[in-house]
Amino acid sequence: MSNAPVDKGRRRFLTVATSVVGAAGAVGAAVPFIASWNPSAKARIAGAPVEVKIDKIELGQLVRVEWRGSPVWIIRRTPEMLASLNETEKNLRDPDSQVAQQPVYAQNQHRSIKPEWFIAVGICTHLGCSPQFIPKSFSVAEGVESGFFCPCHGSRFDIAGRVFQSVPAPTNLVIPPYYFVDDNTVIIGEDEGTA
Repeated sequence: MSNAPVDKGRRRFLTVATSVVGAAGAVGAAVPFIASWNPSAKARIAGAPVEVKIDKIELGQLVRVEWRGSPVWIIRRTPEMLASLNETEKNLRDPDSQVAQQPVYAQNQHRSIKPEWFIAVGICTHLGCSPQFIPKSFSVAEGVESGFFCPCHGSRFDIAGRVFQSVPAPTNLVIPPYYFVDDNTVIIGEDEGTA
């Protein structure tokens, strides 16, 4: 048998076939491994921007949506609510929103792109509780009609989410990135032009 002729064609075929099967096995093992690096569908959804129709929100009404697992408030402020912003400034910790916790377009008295609309993460900056929206009887605390009160530790915020002095919350409510697609729709979770 040692003198039998070597079938080089068969040997080449077996070498190529073995290499192809080995490469397919390596790809088959690598695909699930590499796929495990991608975020889960739940994680992608949790960080995805949220589109909200706002055309049915009435003056003085608060609507809650969820973005990144946190409540986001959308309030259509009344003219009276906007007028009260001048009355609260002397009692606020950061009236000009100088602490970096909002996009540049929200560093103004009303802390929003359009004064009528207030959009904020509904989490107290003290210990993460969710303050209550008080649309009509906030005057007992601060001399203005509307605002937010955190019952857990007593923090108070005006209708622009600016924190009052002498309360536990150290900073204003956080303003998420957002933009208006049109007069009826807002996208929460990204700035205009970053999509």
